[in-house]
Amino acid sequence: MLPPTDISAPYNRAYAGRVPPKAPRDLLGRDGSGDPAPVAGISRRPGPARSRCVEWTTAGSDFESLLCLYQATAAFFSLPEARKRLKLFVPYTVRFAAENAFPRVYVTNRLAKKALNETYGPFPSRAAAERYTDAMLDLFKLRRCWEELEPYPEHPGCVYGEMKKCLAPCQERCTPEQYSDESARVRAFLETGGRSLLAAVAQERDDASAAMEFERAAELHTRWQKVKSASDLAPELVTALPRLHAVLLQPCGEGEVAVFLVHSGCLAGPEIFTTRDIRAARAQEETGSSLFAQPLMLQPVALEGESEAAGPEDRLRDLLQRLQERAKTPTDMALLGDHLALLKRWYYRPEKSRTGRIFFADKDWPWRRMLNGAAALGNRGVAASEPVA
Repeated sequence: MLPPTDISAPYNRAYAGRVPPKAPRDLLGRDGSGDPAPVAGISRRPGPARSRCVEWTTAGSDFESLLCLYQATAAFFSLPEARKRLKLFVPYTVRFAAENAFPRVYVTNRLAKKALNETYGPFPSRAAAERYTDAMLDLFKLRRCWEELEPYPEHPGCVYGEMKKCLAPCQERCTPEQYSDESARVRAFLETGGRSLLAAVAQERDDASAAMEFERAAELHTRWQKVKSASDLAPELVTALPRLHAVLLQPCGEGEVAVFLVHSGCLAGPEIFTTRDIRAARAQEETGSSLFAQPLMLQPVALEGESEAAGPEDRLRDLLQRLQERAKTPTDMALLGDHLALLKRWYYRPEKSRTGRIFFADKDWPWRRMLNGAAALGNRGVAASEPVA
């Protein structure tokens, strides 16, 4: 068995007394009867020159299985070989080039340690990142050219300057202060997921409506809808990479949940959280009517040997504290890219085939929602292969 180590090396979870699935199939193709499954033209029977032993570990979900496979491949071969075998590619992100004298926004899949605070992602694909970038830049007048600008009045400019979609700093049509203010608005849009511009346009719309300027209010409402459409192109996972913090819950057996921590884009865990002392029930299921139905509620029951004060929320807080102590700020950009690729591969699956749940941190962790999600995964007999929305 693989020993438990850090997230960058293979690990194994302790499953004392757990019964393995019925009739498992291993890598040799056996179906539980002891005989290899016949494959036309291919022999799966291991030879003495090829194998000496078979090591295994139990995983409760596809995500945990993929993570374990990545770590084992990296340990026995190398990180470049693990990326090649698992086809892991650094996800595409949107970067705000703040170090430039005339900042711009562009799509890239290269991670730079000095620019992590201005890098927003991960996106499901390059096309998705470009759609979001184009829709966002249509709301502002930031430059879209790639050249290192040396402004002078006779500069040929570009088509965006002719269409009044750029402040044209190359032709000195704006002052450096004006361009700096516009770039600050773009960065605020990226930092808040569009909420900064939505709030400003909504306030102008309400003021125009209060002043009986209904035509202007209608125009501002159309602009608000355009801003909302642009902000919706960024999924909830997209944020500045140093502030990408989330808790990922994965099923690992009846009455237990595997908890992973996403800290600044890097994965830490898992830690096992027991849900046997949590009873989850929906009023709709108990009464048979959706009228007066209440949301998912929890009734904590102390485990044997525990005090009444040690409730599920306290245990979850302690577990998350242990994960945060183990988590480290990423310094290896290659390793950060691998973890983002693993997270992206799980998150952007169709909801019907995505197991587990993810919760993002705002000002604080949504403790009640996380307990509800853990109870739904652990106390409802959710199997590893059963999708949970």
